[in-house]
Amino acid sequence: MNEHNPLRRLTEHALFWPAVVLVLLLALNLVVNPGFFRVEVRDGRLYGSLIDILNRASPLIIVSLGMCVVIATRGVDISVGAVVAISAAVAAYLVSGESTFVNGQSVYVPKVPLLVAFAVAIAISVLCGLWNGVLVAGVGMQPIIATLILMVAGRGIAQLITNGQIITVYYKPFHFIGNGYIAGLPFALYLAAALFIVMAALKTRTALGLFIQAGGINPAAARLSGINARGILIAVYGFCGATAGLAGLIISSNVKSADANNAGLMLELDAILAVVLGGTSLAGGRFSLRGTVIGALIIQTLTTTIYSMGVPPEINLVVKALVVFAVCVIQSDFSHQLAQSALGRLLSRNTGRRATT
Repeated sequence: MNEHNPLRRLTEHALFWPAVVLVLLLALNLVVNPGFFRVEVRDGRLYGSLIDILNRASPLIIVSLGMCVVIATRGVDISVGAVVAISAAVAAYLVSGESTFVNGQSVYVPKVPLLVAFAVAIAISVLCGLWNGVLVAGVGMQPIIATLILMVAGRGIAQLITNGQIITVYYKPFHFIGNGYIAGLPFALYLAAALFIVMAALKTRTALGLFIQAGGINPAAARLSGINARGILIAVYGFCGATAGLAGLIISSNVKSADANNAGLMLELDAILAVVLGGTSLAGGRFSLRGTVIGALIIQTLTTTIYSMGVPPEINLVVKALVVFAVCVIQSDFSHQLAQSALGRLLSRNTGRRATT
């Protein structure tokens, strides 16, 4: 088979199969709901299933991008869901205040200014990530064990902050980050897009992406070549904590409260799945930011599909697992070899027919 065949190059592209799966899921939604692609403008905002998927996928995209660079270093961070809960609890606790009367009108006054609350929540999330990084790079723990500690303790810390209660936030500016719109699109989507653009620029315009990949492929060789692999590893975990903290702000703002038990629950597994579905190997080394975004969109679209098809809640996780399993099988080397073999036979048959005629 011709090595320069365009069809073969297309099917061998790392993003081909994730994109095919996403398109198939969108097509299935169109079959189930003929108005799936309809987008309307209401009160200056865009409404529709596609906008809803993008809005709800934004926190997962943000967390998955942080998880992607951790996995690129051969690591994994299973504490991001707990960090989401901590960030949400800190922000909600600091923003929650009390209503007072000013000139005869009720005014809600937070404990601290909103930006200070957000900055403190993100800073604590970064510290959580750095803690993981120190355990992995400094102490030498296995990443899954190091982050398991914070995964277990994180929700307890969040419950201590909220005193075991769900903190409801009535301060309206707090609601904007998860419910606000700019130019008709959700504000959370801008945050996800901005993070992706910055990370893509750092990966392609600086040597940081190469350093991360070099540390993931062979940490010892990276150190011998002068790369501060240990410092990069700690920074990567700190960055992952920051993305989890930002997602925590969006999630808590979206529901206008902080629930230490449920905020970010199982989000770490969805983030890992998004990275893997996007074509990044758990063995470390090369990573794909675009694939990670597509993987997150696949998961959110799949969730929307399950709900729109009326699948009972007790089996929707089973359906989700089966679809993810099928996607992983499709992306396996074995499936690629079968597809290339079938494509090769088809092209050879067509070439033979043309030669005969």
